[in-house]
Amino acid sequence: MATTLRALHPESPVQRILAIGLLYALAALAVPPVQAQDRTPADWPTRPVTLVVPSSPGGGTDAYARLLAHALTERFKQSFVVENKPGASGAIGRSVRRRGRADGYTLLVASNSSLGINPGLYKSLTYDVARDFAPVTRGVIAPMVVAVHPSTGVKTLAELVERGKRESGQIFYGTAGVGSPLYIGVRMLEEASGARFSHVPYKGVAPAYQDLLAGRVQFMLTDLASVRPYIDAGKLLALAVTDKSPLLPEVPTFADAGFPKFKAFVSFSVMAPAKVNPVIVQRLAGAIASAMKLPANAARLEQLALLPVFDTPSQFAASLKEEQQSWAAFIRQHHITPD
Repeated sequence: MATTLRALHPESPVQRILAIGLLYALAALAVPPVQAQDRTPADWPTRPVTLVVPSSPGGGTDAYARLLAHALTERFKQSFVVENKPGASGAIGRSVRRRGRADGYTLLVASNSSLGINPGLYKSLTYDVARDFAPVTRGVIAPMVVAVHPSTGVKTLAELVERGKRESGQIFYGTAGVGSPLYIGVRMLEEASGARFSHVPYKGVAPAYQDLLAGRVQFMLTDLASVRPYIDAGKLLALAVTDKSPLLPEVPTFADAGFPKFKAFVSFSVMAPAKVNPVIVQRLAGAIASAMKLPANAARLEQLALLPVFDTPSQFAASLKEEQQSWAAFIRQHHITPD
């Protein structure tokens, strides 16, 4: 505004009044769209929407978020942009404090590590799921798979478990850290089988894959969405999956392999800031469900090994609460603590 005033150089009272009037008019033009968005949530979105992903590009959460951004951009004819913010709980906390206005224009796409496990694992977080977020939809479930390096010579889950018993602590596995289903899932397998493996935590899935592909760790329990290219290329061998997948039709499920009570899973969900207008939440949830049912998007989900979950916000809120309680109970029972 100061630059505009200097450019006008009003020299008379009338010119000053006209200049000030022009500035108010220009300012008024910029204000109504935001006010209109707040007054008419049924018209949301009327400007670009940011999807904050608290992880690096290349993982399952990022893959789903980018598919979702493309689908919603097509549906609403408004830009949905993915913004990667690695840093787990810290990134989520920052997105809540700095970007999380309750207007629906900043959303969170996160895994159940952040939403379901961390609340029961960490005594202090930079965010509170129940306080800071409004659940929108579970989004997708990513089947998990046990992938081993070919040098192990292991061909089945039973063989891996047997080696974990015979060579207790001598078989190494990588994860993205203690606060992940990848880690807790292996702990569940250990408790169910009596095998014992050695944990190697990494700062994300990508560096863990590097060591797995190099044979420096022997196996990982990870999401099929991100590990599938290595399996298809023959660089890793799949032993068992949590959910039957047409992408790996010959690979048995955990139940088929003798572990019917194995309950670990990965999901990628959408959350809005707390206190966002419920009309926006419902509109977004409905749009996501409709978009993911379109043939092109459904085919892409299948290619990514992602199973869509067509739940309502209230259904997601209830299932998320149950999930948090289940993870927390296992964490307490087995005295699992952060790295």
